[in-house]
Amino acid sequence: MTRGAHGQAAYTRRLDWGLAGALALVADARPGDVAVVVDVLSFTTTLTVAAEQGVVVHPYPWHLEGAPAYAAARDATLAAGRREGLADGSVSLSPASFAGVTGVDRVVLPSPNGSAIAFALADTGVTVVGASLRNAPAVGRWLKVRPAARVCVVAAGERWPDGELRPAVEDLWGAGAVLAQLGETGLSPEATAAVAAFRSVEGRLTDELRECASGRELVEDGFATDVDVAAAYGVSGVVPVLVGDAFVAGRDT
Repeated sequence: MTRGAHGQAAYTRRLDWGLAGALALVADARPGDVAVVVDVLSFTTTLTVAAEQGVVVHPYPWHLEGAPAYAAARDATLAAGRREGLADGSVSLSPASFAGVTGVDRVVLPSPNGSAIAFALADTGVTVVGASLRNAPAVGRWLKVRPAARVCVVAAGERWPDGELRPAVEDLWGAGAVLAQLGETGLSPEATAAVAAFRSVEGRLTDELRECASGRELVEDGFATDVDVAAAYGVSGVVPVLVGDAFVAGRDT
């Protein structure tokens, strides 16, 4: 067992960061355990919006060779990066690109953080769920009807240019938003801190998302709409669940 898994092994509600943290959290997984991936700006927000539209989403690591072939083998559209030029009707890592989308039933959605983490967790034996601020209450309700499950919440974070993890406060808020639905029993200190962080901004999520480092970067790059889409707390009842290699839209009951 890794050091990270051992440190929170006594708790049924856990939190850690990034891919290494995700794999540590599930190192002692048993059938029925759940890993909740949170990448607010933007994989899991984009995933939530896509699921709201009935789109099946295949996670995939960022810039991994073979993405076009992977998409073709699944008769899926390969989503572009957020900052790539898009033709009308195409989709990208931007959640706004999926609003009202038509003609896209299945998509491969690469990202360097949330998508890569979900892809890596697919074969670990846990149930993988995607959570954002948009569907955090719904994910919480979904978890509450599975009380025997140990819940491992993964704040995806960002990446520095050298590839090192850059913790992202918006993912801490999103993780806390999910954990806040589950009560205080079984929370690790890390999970408790995430709940407190979410509670501290709960009434002003749009403003705080626009002012945090990742949000400011998006606003300055012309993606303020993506930040606002991500800040729409509790508007969605969709719970994306990874089935095989694709997220399908479940509901909160």
